[in-house]
Amino acid sequence: MNKSKILSARANLKANKVAELEESIEELNKRSELEAKKLEQAGNDEEVSAVEKNLEDIQKELDDKLAEKEQLEKEIEDLQNQVEELNRKAPTYPSQEKRGGQKLEQRDAIAKYIRSGQTRDIVGLKTTDSGSAALIPTEVLKPHFVNKTRNPLLDLVKRVQVNSGGGKYPVIKKTENKMKSTDELKDNPELAKPNITEVDYSIKTYRGYIPVSQEMIDDADYDIMAIVEEVFNQGENTELSLIADILKTATVADAAGFDGIKDIYNKKLKPIYKASIVVTQSMFAALDKVKDKNGNYMLQPDVTSPTGYSFGGKTIYTVEDTVFGSERDMKFFIGDISEFVSLFDRSQVSVKWVNNDIYGQLLGLFIRLDVKKVDEDAGFFGTYTDVVA
Repeated sequence: MNKSKILSARANLKANKVAELEESIEELNKRSELEAKKLEQAGNDEEVSAVEKNLEDIQKELDDKLAEKEQLEKEIEDLQNQVEELNRKAPTYPSQEKRGGQKLEQRDAIAKYIRSGQTRDIVGLKTTDSGSAALIPTEVLKPHFVNKTRNPLLDLVKRVQVNSGGGKYPVIKKTENKMKSTDELKDNPELAKPNITEVDYSIKTYRGYIPVSQEMIDDADYDIMAIVEEVFNQGENTELSLIADILKTATVADAAGFDGIKDIYNKKLKPIYKASIVVTQSMFAALDKVKDKNGNYMLQPDVTSPTGYSFGGKTIYTVEDTVFGSERDMKFFIGDISEFVSLFDRSQVSVKWVNNDIYGQLLGLFIRLDVKKVDEDAGFFGTYTDVVA
């Protein structure tokens, strides 16, 4: 048993090094692209030669890292084969996880990975492209946990699954153009050309830690998935923060009282967009107290709204004050979030063991994504001011 753990630990260390090499390789490829672009501005042969020398140096470094990565992957495969052989020879005992291919639930598969430290031969486990980390799909979390912690604003954002670290994503802007009629056997009428823009995205890796070490798991019978669930929202908090940063770049449109809010979604925002209202908690507290001349509250009860209220038929979402600004700030975004911002998702939340000076290894939490504004006209950001009736 200890021999298997030692081999797994060595495989994990090498897998961590592979992940580091992959990041370095990606960075070198970007450097190579940037260096090659300098050829377009080269004014003489000396400048061309200088670029050529730099490209050769980058390529040599790239070749070395690719070779190192290939060697490590072979060593990892060899270690995993040794672990598999040891497991095959180990005595078996009756349990829920029967050898022979019984399919494990995803939650059990993730827990098994965390305990064993290896991704190989765990039925039902989803892994990253490199195979060094386990993915945690939202659907494996307990429903009550998702409902309690997930900000519904995240579900409004358009998610684009991508398979590379960067690229261009074509976006067709919403339009008010109409189709034209034509008589039979007549030439087709000339139609307005669609407004297509390309959005550049560049995937970044965000990291966190789950407060559990390999020693803790070895020493006690922890409910591993309960620990994972408690910190899973680190990834969602990161997404929400990045999305909020984009929403804050919208065209400024401040609002005084409820009439000011109405003017934004009735006059400024084009009717082709489906408007939602995102407000800070301080702003929602202020709106929740406003009454009309008859003493009735202005916000309308709405069981489908996450806040329980809507205004003018527009759903109201809340975020903490500090997501849009500072404490007690009354800030808002009004617009079509799915058209205004897109999240480019390279990888779901994943976990893997990473080196730590004190505990040897800690369970790391990772997401890879980018968030970009795609349609400037789809929303407005501003400050709300109460109006005394």
